Amino acid sequence: MLDNTQVRPHNLTLDNRKLLSLSGVVDVQGFDEETVNIVTTLGVLIVKGSSLHISKLSLETAEVVIDGEISSMHYLAGSEKKSIMARIFK
Repeated sequence: MLDNTQVRPHNLTLDNRKLLSLSGVVDVQGFDEETVNIVTTLGVLIVKGSSLHISKLSLETAEVVIDGEISSMHYLAGSEKKSIMARIFK
């Protein structure tokens, strides 16, 4: 698991809006076929789309790969210490 003292670079690569590769992942807070909530080293990233599937998740290497039809990605502003619901419905 990622140690809080380690800072890993955060990168994302989106291929044809169908395959999203992320590094610098700390945690996945929740997901379904339309939304994936990911805590990264640079904040919470909300990925929206349809038929979303986490095809790779490794917190040891801080990587996530998501496939499906990706329609948007959005970073939430503010502290990671707030609950995800508080950030979404602010």
